[in-house]
Amino acid sequence: MMDRYSSAMNDVNFIAKLADLKDEHYHNVLTLSVLIELLIEKQIITREDIQKKAGELDPFMAPPPYPKV
Repeated sequence: MMDRYSSAMNDVNFIAKLADLKDEHYHNVLTLSVLIELLIEKQIITREDIQKKAGELDPFMAPPPYPKV
């Protein structure tokens, strides 16, 4: 009986941690988007500069450990 309770609690804790990570990821992406937009608005950098640099760095990224959907 205790094992079932422990397993269920582990599942709940795992789901809660996953939700926290999703929320943190959203806030990080939002912050990054805001910074990029401000740099573009202030004409410090262009969208083309960002696209070019992303294209240069993309090959260095490791492939994700899961299939893309």
